[in-house]
Amino acid sequence: MRLDIKTAGLESVQRHIDSLAAGKLQAAQIKAVNDVAFQSVRPAMQDEMRSVFDRPTAYVVNSPLVKPATASRMHAVIEPAYRGGKGIDPQRILNAQAFGGRRRDKRSEVALRRVGILPAGYQTAIPETPFPGSEDGHGNLRGSFLVQLLSYFQAFGEQGYRANMSDARKRALQRNGGAKRSLVGPTMGRRYIVAYGKLRGGARWTAKGESDSRASNLAPGIWAVVGKSGADIRPVVMFVKAGSYAPRFDMDKVAARAQLGEQLPRRLRFRIREAAGV
Repeated sequence: MRLDIKTAGLESVQRHIDSLAAGKLQAAQIKAVNDVAFQSVRPAMQDEMRSVFDRPTAYVVNSPLVKPATASRMHAVIEPAYRGGKGIDPQRILNAQAFGGRRRDKRSEVALRRVGILPAGYQTAIPETPFPGSEDGHGNLRGSFLVQLLSYFQAFGEQGYRANMSDARKRALQRNGGAKRSLVGPTMGRRYIVAYGKLRGGARWTAKGESDSRASNLAPGIWAVVGKSGADIRPVVMFVKAGSYAPRFDMDKVAARAQLGEQLPRRLRFRIREAAGV
């Protein structure tokens, strides 16, 4: 969102405006716009996120930053900003929410598709009852759990191949939840299998080895076989048709939350009076 400086409708302080030097008037205008950007628009944008999104992460909620108005740029810009690191650019996330369209693949989905686990045209979703220890409280897989899952299926590429799980570590995970019992999730032994349901044929069970079983008598996704009996099978990640977003994040609603029609003239009047010393 962009906030421009306008002085229309300020008849009540016109006398003070006329008394100010151009430099002082400009400084008052800049301060007023920045007041509204920081105090009204950014909080309103964050409140709108909390209102329309389901359990948004702090990363997304805190992403809007203010580029203040200056003497050389007489407007302020409030927009999600990428701060570096491994996170996804929040602007990409919010563009999909604002304008709608197909959800972009997550890095984990790209990795699973690259190794032939996630079918083309499908994305991943957490089951209604998340696997114990897998969910981060915001509808996403916990980072450490996701790393374990990708490691288990050898989904790290050339640069991260050392993170891929060895057969010995897989056996330890199946035996007691991890050799050091420090891996994320429940400590009970488990192994993961991939199921495709009817996506790749009828109900059957094939195995290329104990740690690389594929089942098609289950709904498409990644499942955990818990314990030694093989009877306790729980969903971990489901494969679903690629999703699309309906437009939800509305900047007009943000402007209404921020009460721009009232706040900007109010702050302009205050800053002009302040500059005039009254």
